[in-house]
Amino acid sequence: MMPLTMTTPGTQVTVSTIKGKDDTKRFLETLGFVTGTQVMVISELGGNVIVNVKEARVAISKAMASRILIH
Repeated sequence: MMPLTMTTPGTQVTVSTIKGKDDTKRFLETLGFVTGTQVMVISELGGNVIVNVKEARVAISKAMASRILIH
């Protein structure tokens, strides 16, 4: 497992787990980042990561993206 920030843009990966406090986990789950979900990093812009998750594009900070572990 590695953090989402380590993946190459354009590669489809699967969410393994989310680490962090309950509030952080809940916030990311409301955006669609749940275990088993397929996600793809579109690009990185100015400290933010643009991610395609569940047919939607979401911008999250690199700090949040580093809490999403993928395989």
